[in-house]
Amino acid sequence: SLVEDDLLDDARAIMYKAKKAGVKFYLPVDLVVAPEFSENVETKYLPSQEIPVGWMGLDIGPASSRLFREVINDAQTIIWNGPMGVFEMDRFAKGSIKMSHNIADTHATTIVGGGDTADVAQKAGDVDEMTFVSTGGGASLELIEGKVLPGLEALES
Repeated sequence: SLVEDDLLDDARAIMYKAKKAGVKFYLPVDLVVAPEFSENVETKYLPSQEIPVGWMGLDIGPASSRLFREVINDAQTIIWNGPMGVFEMDRFAKGSIKMSHNIADTHATTIVGGGDTADVAQKAGDVDEMTFVSTGGGASLELIEGKVLPGLEALES
């Protein structure tokens, strides 16, 4: 799995801020792992902290899907940015498809941000159940952060 070592301190800081603010922070508890990204490769379901050396996490597992479903069932607003796994290959798309169905089944205001995430919602047949779908993932996050987007700024002038 891709680990950006230069961002580990940022990740720790985000987790610390969430804890300090009393915000619950959820990470996958299990994963679908494989030694390579391939259609005909051996896979295993393992706890997140038990990925063998040389293997990679390619999708969330069933326990993670259940955990996230429980969390989002009580949400009033859901902002989903990024698939749960390597959805381009069907055998690693189950977690993303399940997440899309779970989000679509809520009564929350649902915002899907990013081309890959929009593709998952489309593949799952859930686009019409989402409140808003944008292919601008990075731009969506910047807008939520309160940053000025050049395209919107140009419209205002």
